[in-house]
This record gives sequence, C-alpha cells and structure tokens, in this order.
Amino acid sequence: MSALVFLGGGRITAALVAGLRRTGYRGAVIVHDRHARKLRRLENEFGITGEADLMSAVRAARTLVIAVRPAAVDKLLRQIGNEIKLGRIRKEPFVSVSLAAGVTLAALRTALGSRTHWARAMPSPVCRTGHGLTALAFDRGMPRGKQKEIRRLFARLGDVLVIPEKQFDVFTATYSSSHGYHALAELAGAAEKLGLPRKIALAAGAHALADGIASWRAQPKSLGALIEEAATPGGTAAATIAAMDAHGYGRAILRGLRAGVARAGTRKKVRT
Repeated sequence: MSALVFLGGGRITAALVAGLRRTGYRGAVIVHDRHARKLRRLENEFGITGEADLMSAVRAARTLVIAVRPAAVDKLLRQIGNEIKLGRIRKEPFVSVSLAAGVTLAALRTALGSRTHWARAMPSPVCRTGHGLTALAFDRGMPRGKQKEIRRLFARLGDVLVIPEKQFDVFTATYSSSHGYHALAELAGAAEKLGLPRKIALAAGAHALADGIASWRAQPKSLGALIEEAATPGGTAAATIAAMDAHGYGRAILRGLRAGVARAGTRKKVRT
C-alpha cells in the first residue's frame, strides 16, 4: 500500500484531512494515534483508515506526515529509526514532512539518516476551508519531483510559500489565524463597551478586518495607500488609528511576535 500517512490524530491532522477531502482528494489516508477515540472520530467523519500500530502505519507510507507535538518528535523518530536499523522498514527512501515547530531539518535528517527525504511544513488550520496558507522548507537532496508532489498536496489547501528554514520561526509567529480571531475579539469587545450590541459589534469588526484585507488582495493599491484612503485626515478612522499608535499598538505587536519567535526557537529539538 502507498498512502498519505499522518502520525498524530490531533487538530491539525483533522484540519488537513478535512481540507483534502473538501477538494475531492481520494488517495488512501492512514492516521496513527494511540487514542482510539480520535481514530474513530476521523474514520467516521472523513473515511480515513485508523491504524493503532505505529510501524504498520509507517510501512504503508508513500508520504509520512509528522503531526505530533514538538516534544513528542524525539521519541517517535527514535522508534522509527530503530526499526530502520533492524531492517524492518522497506529499503527505498520515503518522503517525510514535519509539522513540528522548532524541530530543524538538520535534527530530522540526523534522526532517520538517508532513508528519508525531509521537508518542513507550517500549515494553517484554516486549510480546512480551502483558505489556508502553508510555508514549506525542503532539506538538501530532496528530489525536485518529490518537492513538486509536496507542493501540490498543500496547494489543495490554499496558498503555498517556499521559504528558507531560517525564516520559519518568524513565519510561525506571524501567520497564525489566531491573530485575526484575537483582533476581532478585542475590536468587537471594545465596541460593545462603547454601546454596540454584540452581534453588530462582531459584524462591524469582521468587516473592518476580513473585508478590508480582501479588498487589499483584490486591487493593486499599496497597503499604505489604502490606509490613507480609508483614514481621511481629521476623520474618525484617522483619530482612532492615531490613538492606537500613541498607546503602543505597533510596539505591542512587535513584542508579541518576539515572544512567539522565542517560543518557537526554544521548542524541544530531536536529540542527535
């Protein structure tokens, strides 16, 4: 069997499989997880094959997706590496994609040796709706044909960017859909405090964020030009932005991103 195999049946796996099924992906999908309840839920919702045995899942893989928490990658790859050393996994190299933040290609390469072609991917949970964004970085020696396969796979879920691995931590801290959700929650919450009903506050905030950004994407104007157009000097929007800036809006975002980058950079690495 030659399948797309996910090791880990958590939220990001569910989002990826949902996005793939949404696009009509009919390839074999196997998910390994030690929690039977997670496997049953994925089987019932998406028609995947649940596999409780780790090595059975690995042996079936054409493409292996490491979708466990960064702290669990070390143990997982040591288990697979031991099977490789014992000759219990097929001889030809297979493609592995790690979704683990902070675990470098160098560490992944050392863990399994030349038997695996590695890529790192950072996909957004929004991929379940087809509006995802995925950053990819490929290890040295990854055949171009395999790179194209991985790009095509994630392109089913939304936009794909291939970036240097050294930019991954900043990308990870920046691209999360949590920024939009958080901004909407704060904007709508402030409007409620000033008298808007919650439903109207959410509609107004969602328009400000989502529709404004959609408009930017749909036209050639620069972001600066659009801000100038929307925030007329002396007007309400200009006063709002000026007050936000004066109270450290930009500084708060920079500090937040720095904290996120630091967190991504201090994730547990695979032991070499």
